[in-house]
Amino acid sequence: MTGWLTGFFMAWGMFFIVPCPVLLWSEEHREKMLLQIPLIGLLIGSLWMLWAWLLQLAACPLPIRAALVFPAAHVLSGGIHLDGYMDCCDAILSRRDLQTRRAILKDSHVGSFAVMAIAFLFLLSNGAVASWSPKGLSGCLPLALIPAISRSCSSAALFHLKPMDTSSYRQMKQSYKKASLLVMLFFALLPLAAALWMGLSPVKGLYGPVCMVSCWLAIGIASKDLQGMSGDVSGFAITVGELCALLCLALLH
Repeated sequence: MTGWLTGFFMAWGMFFIVPCPVLLWSEEHREKMLLQIPLIGLLIGSLWMLWAWLLQLAACPLPIRAALVFPAAHVLSGGIHLDGYMDCCDAILSRRDLQTRRAILKDSHVGSFAVMAIAFLFLLSNGAVASWSPKGLSGCLPLALIPAISRSCSSAALFHLKPMDTSSYRQMKQSYKKASLLVMLFFALLPLAAALWMGLSPVKGLYGPVCMVSCWLAIGIASKDLQGMSGDVSGFAITVGELCALLCLALLH
């Protein structure tokens, strides 16, 4: 149990901007940390949901509300996944040889492709949130679940795909493979179960599977282009998956 608690607080300290109540780190528990990243997503999502609901209660105009809701999840994660998204866009869209693409991935400078990609991301996300008008706290429930779904997919990918030579995950023992798949499927199907429990059509819960599928497509594209899995690829997939989930909510509204 101590190992699992250590892994949880490791994930908290690394992927959640709220100060961690217990500062722990142990390389031997890195796999347990990765398996619990979806729980951190659930914490981020819960705050994201409350933030959207409070803006509703404050009668915030919809355009301003949309502009404030979308970035909140990235602020709560410290921008770490958004950074991976931008790095991957810079590397992949450069269309250079593999060695150069990987060098671009690790370059701390922001390239033009990253700027264009982040602009498109914000435009699409803002439009999606502005087109989706949830009612009450229960209506904002998808925001609590989306970060957990996207992170469960990226966590499973880190266990199952070959890491890049430059990735900090390359020395993992890659245990808990089956557990990572079960966690992913649980969170992906949770929106469907929540919709049925609330007496809604299962179609209202499709944003969960859409998030999962789009995450894996993003992982497949990035890991194939860069020939390996890494934290940047994980952040890229999380960002794309969450965008697609928001677009799904807007279309199903």
